[in-house]
Amino acid sequence: MAATTISIEQDQFCCSVCLEVLRDPVTIPCGHSYCLDCIEDYWNRAKQKGQYSCPQCRQVFNPRPLLSRNTVLGEVVETFLKSGARQLSSKPEEVACSVCTVRRKRAVKSCLVCSESYCAAHSRVHEERFHEKAHRLVPAVDQLKEKLCQHHDKPLRLYCRTDQQSVCSQCVRERHKGHDAVSLVDERSTQQKKLQEASLKSVQKLKDTEKELRYVVRYIKHSTEAAVEESERVFSRLIRSIEKQSSEVKEVLRVQERAAVSQAEELLEKIQREILELRRAGAELERISQTEDHTGFLQKCKSLHFPTKTVEMPSTDALQYMMYKTLRGALPNLKDSLDETLEREFNRISDKVMSLKEPSNTGVSEKTKGSKRHGDPIQLRTEDKS
Repeated sequence: MAATTISIEQDQFCCSVCLEVLRDPVTIPCGHSYCLDCIEDYWNRAKQKGQYSCPQCRQVFNPRPLLSRNTVLGEVVETFLKSGARQLSSKPEEVACSVCTVRRKRAVKSCLVCSESYCAAHSRVHEERFHEKAHRLVPAVDQLKEKLCQHHDKPLRLYCRTDQQSVCSQCVRERHKGHDAVSLVDERSTQQKKLQEASLKSVQKLKDTEKELRYVVRYIKHSTEAAVEESERVFSRLIRSIEKQSSEVKEVLRVQERAAVSQAEELLEKIQREILELRRAGAELERISQTEDHTGFLQKCKSLHFPTKTVEMPSTDALQYMMYKTLRGALPNLKDSLDETLEREFNRISDKVMSLKEPSNTGVSEKTKGSKRHGDPIQLRTEDKS
């Protein structure tokens, strides 16, 4: 837990050879620690000539010490890297060292001449290398070249609102003299506030639009459902009307049928009575024909009558014409007329519905505002002949 409080600027975990955090740390007899590969490479150099010294205190060891990994120090370094270095690398406002290769440490200085940033260890190396040259070191700055004035090599700490660009202090005194200049912090605060307000307005507008669109969707579904129900009611009434007309036509046919059948049955009864009378007269004729009394036969035969009447039959041709030919022509004509009427009205309604297209996105508000005026379902008007 103590490792989490260690600052990364402490170089007690850095190898003095590679200037980076220790990797596979080993401790030599003098007590100094190095990376295993670094100290082996250092001792394998030809200039050592069989003498193995410490790179820091120069203490000489002979024979060559046996190297083994310092387990405790390795665990401390590993804990330090997890708790300290990883947290450091996750902070976007901190600048990384331009020289570190394996594990880039936080930079503390930036050179205006080299345009690079250095950690504490590499900063000391830079100062030793260029101590006689005019290399100007400033606090660490990320993307140094972009944050320096191209004309004066000074940090861009001001913002010219007149020309809409970042400037240095010398630019304000020369090229941007008399312009509206403020600090970068103030300008950022102003722009950030404007952007946040614009973002909130944009989000709110989209939320309002989303709410209106959801209402439009519900309104369309409700109106469509109402139109479907109304169409079902209208077509149900139309079907009932057709069924009623069909029933009435059947009843007319049945009435005509009963009248014609009644007339034919009356004639049939009359013919049956006459047949019965003829049979009686025939039986009487058979009886008197067997007598030998010629005078009696002549007297009795005068009362026997066998008429040959012609019965006028009902006109089946007229009935067939009414019941078949008339309906055969009238009902298909009625069907064709009804089909034409339904198709014409359906096309008219379809064209009217298809013409009711949704307006553009800019018209959503007008659509929703007028929804109450047009909230009634579509009415399909038809005459109910029933």
